[in-house]
Amino acid sequence: MDMRLKERFMELWTRYFNGAALPITFFYTDREGAAPKAKAPKSPEVHRCVVADLARVRNGKPLSFDVDSIGCSGGKRYLGFTETLRPNFEYFLSCGIPGELTGERYKKSPAIVTEIMKKVPAFRSPDRYIVFKRWDLLGESDNPEAVIFFSPPDVISGLFTLANYDEKDLNGVYAPFGAGCSTIVLYPYLENYSRHPRGVLGMFDVSARPCVQKDVLTITFPMKKFRTMVNNMDESFLTTESWKKVKKRIAS
Repeated sequence: MDMRLKERFMELWTRYFNGAALPITFFYTDREGAAPKAKAPKSPEVHRCVVADLARVRNGKPLSFDVDSIGCSGGKRYLGFTETLRPNFEYFLSCGIPGELTGERYKKSPAIVTEIMKKVPAFRSPDRYIVFKRWDLLGESDNPEAVIFFSPPDVISGLFTLANYDEKDLNGVYAPFGAGCSTIVLYPYLENYSRHPRGVLGMFDVSARPCVQKDVLTITFPMKKFRTMVNNMDESFLTTESWKKVKKRIAS
């Protein structure tokens, strides 16, 4: 981790977003003990959302996960530890199977789910563990892939506008359909390897919503994009009277 970038961002965050929660980050590693390991579910049948576990990370307690400590099949897939979907996934995400499987009804038909899943990118974790740490706890040996903000609308507004500050494209930030964890790990991770990395707006997943506060969404930036955003802060709209009005409300 570039410690100068770490300290510079914290200084600017206090200046322009004073009162807003610090972001968290993630990175992959083979180093055991890089962070305390999340406890495995008591049994394979016990479901536990990764987003719920991240509440501890947001409060300053780093966590690492491997394939066995993730309590959700979707979490295993979207964090890169398996490419397998649960059986009858196309029915699970849509109408269900009467008497056998309750459907979430997020899509109108199994056929639509099948077509969508052909377009969802897959990737394999490059290492054994994924580590989540809050920004202020990053050390020199850490190498974050992305920066995740769990934020209310005023903060999201500022970050969204900053992400688009130097963009000719109208979509410097995009909002893909997907599980909550996919929009903070899978899509931002892959954006790092894009020729034109974008931010990812997320946490619209109804199943994950109970794991965050009612006024919180996520906006996540691949590190390649985030470095540029930090360098732009002092010359951007964040110095204007318009932002001062929003900043005052954030601080309150």
